[in-house]
Amino acid sequence: MNNLQLEIEAVIFASDQSISIEEIQQILASYTESTIEYDIVQEAINTIEKKYADNSMPVELTKLNKGYQFLTKNKFHSVINQLQAHRAKKKLSQAALETLAIIAYRQPITKLEIEQIRGVNCDYTIQKLLEKELISISGKADSVGKPLLYSSSPLFMDYFGINSIAELPQLKDIDKPENEIGDISE
Repeated sequence: MNNLQLEIEAVIFASDQSISIEEIQQILASYTESTIEYDIVQEAINTIEKKYADNSMPVELTKLNKGYQFLTKNKFHSVINQLQAHRAKKKLSQAALETLAIIAYRQPITKLEIEQIRGVNCDYTIQKLLEKELISISGKADSVGKPLLYSSSPLFMDYFGINSIAELPQLKDIDKPENEIGDISE
């Protein structure tokens, strides 16, 4: 395998989005200080495509949006989804979990109501939960200023393995005698 093909493969692999042949040519030209013909790059890409078409490879070179990108093959999507779900679950801070719980149990709810319950500003946490698509904007309240209303999203349901909000544990299910302080007779 020639060095040019390996360099093209590395550039495509390192790109976080599809990369066109023209972009590859520009990168190689600035790296090698010489012009690489379009046909040579296309030929190298064809060879790389054939290499990754083999069933023993978990990724394939896919043409997307007039460019190329390495993507996992369809048969591995379920395991990759588990990875994404696992990583997204791990990255929730305590503040995010508290805010998410408030939204799940009190939805639809405004930011002000969340902040009154938590006692702190929730701008950052709400933004992160929106980015992770665990909550969504479900409308506007009829109160002064028409503040946004937040609700849990379908992705929230997927992550927590429930079909509806009614399946969330109720406080009476969580309240246990060992969680109480003092004697009952007091």
